[in-house]
Amino acid sequence: MPSSPHPARGDLGRRIAARRLQLGLSRQDVALRAGAAPGYIEYVEEQPATPGIGFLLRLADALETTVQELWGGTADLPPGIGRGARRARMVELEESMCWVLLGDHGVGRVALTHGDGPVVLPVNYQVLDGEVMFSTGEGSPLATAADTEIAFEADHIDDAFSKGWSVLLVGPVRAVTDEEAARRLREAAYATPWAGEEREHVMTLTPRRITGRKIIVPDAPDGDG
Repeated sequence: MPSSPHPARGDLGRRIAARRLQLGLSRQDVALRAGAAPGYIEYVEEQPATPGIGFLLRLADALETTVQELWGGTADLPPGIGRGARRARMVELEESMCWVLLGDHGVGRVALTHGDGPVVLPVNYQVLDGEVMFSTGEGSPLATAADTEIAFEADHIDDAFSKGWSVLLVGPVRAVTDEEAARRLREAAYATPWAGEEREHVMTLTPRRITGRKIIVPDAPDGDG
């Protein structure tokens, strides 16, 4: 079988390209910073290349990150392992901005009381008409929390610049028992839950309190939203 004229780029190339775009840099910019030819930056981004450690060190410095980050060595580690940025400050967010940051769907966490104590669970969520919807399994901890007050939190962490935001919603959660209403809500959802099928039990959180915080770092790209 003939080989492809454009081999698929590897994870290293994708991370380099993503980091460059995050910083708003062109390949020419990165080449000047790293002391390399723009064509080589393009090659490393587009081909499954294995550059030498000397070049990778210069490239990581040009991209204001580390070789470990470019290789994906921190991909499975929890966010927030980097050092705090200088001159960082925390600000309180208005309710309208909290909803903007939540967007219309994503992954967050619910905190509730179950069994012998508090439980925090990751969930897919959907924002619909000022409420947050979850699809869960029958008999799950979230399903059994119907008609109680829970907390829901979503956040975004940018380790490269030591900044991010967090939004917290507190209020009663209820089960949508009308099957037609539940079906409409499921159809309105952006995607099925990451955890798989058999999560047809629809729950909605009506927040009575919405708070948010954001860590701002001067001169860092503002791509939190």
